[in-house]
Amino acid sequence: MDLVNLLRIFVDAVLRAYEFLFIARAILSWFPTLNLGGIMDFLYNVTEPILAPIRSVLRKIPFLAGLPIDFSVLVAYLLIDVIRSIIF
Repeated sequence: MDLVNLLRIFVDAVLRAYEFLFIARAILSWFPTLNLGGIMDFLYNVTEPILAPIRSVLRKIPFLAGLPIDFSVLVAYLLIDVIRSIIF
């Protein structure tokens, strides 16, 4: 196995991990009173650096600015799919 294939496998594993983290964060956000200790802090700290820039771009779109739903997780998930299709 060459270095390029190893790098592809690593990038795919990281992308899959982020997909899981985004889904976990989205689902757990539906239960704001659920006390999970450091799990939500971990999810927030790991995913927010990716979601915050996406959220700021989405707020500039007039149609999405007034909605109470955060579409940043969906957009991040779609971006991961685009990245995966480019790499593979």
